[in-house]
Amino acid sequence: MTDYVDTGRVQLACRVVAGPADAVPMVLLHGGGGDGASWDELAPRFAAHRRVYVPDLRGMGASERTGPYGPTVFRDDVLALLDRLSLDRVVLVGHSLGGLVSLLVTLAAPERVAALVLEETPPPVPLGIPVPTGLPDSAPFYDREIRPSVLATLNAPDPLWWAGLTRITVPVLVVAGGPDSFLPQDAMVEMAARMPAAELTTIPVGHVVHPNAPAAFADAVETFLGTR
Repeated sequence: MTDYVDTGRVQLACRVVAGPADAVPMVLLHGGGGDGASWDELAPRFAAHRRVYVPDLRGMGASERTGPYGPTVFRDDVLALLDRLSLDRVVLVGHSLGGLVSLLVTLAAPERVAALVLEETPPPVPLGIPVPTGLPDSAPFYDREIRPSVLATLNAPDPLWWAGLTRITVPVLVVAGGPDSFLPQDAMVEMAARMPAAELTTIPVGHVVHPNAPAAFADAVETFLGTR
């Protein structure tokens, strides 16, 4: 069921998939240009072990479309959402932009994160991605102002994000998409190596791992989480 949560910053759509309430809850964050529906196939599987929350980030899906936009804005929205939902400590699973947001949440509030899964997350190094002026009218789930703002940040990330990776001591699973991904896989390996409790696995299906290889992705996540 999708609810609308007024975080005090922005109204976010958030679906809750019922699961055991005595386990650490899981929050699934989608990538840019999409919404929480990308997790429709996997959310029920994960909910067999824990309660699962699937929000739409600001400006995407059914959430309020209001600026400003950018990874740190999304980070603060997620922290406000956790507060409103009284979620003290969660497992964060993020794809692409959602992975970067998860990483920034962990840097800002490590005590709120029990474990972290980063699926094809842009490493916080300059990526040199061409920045368009907007999106075509056919992009239905996305405020057209988001992409230029996000890509500008990916091309010139805060150097403190890379430096801060060594301070992330929670268990981390980095899921890489292999040579068909547009992200630099060598930088993803370096990103994982900088985090003391991180491990890396490659599922060679390109950037969009969990929709293209849902069983392999879910197996990797569940093996990593174990009893966490």
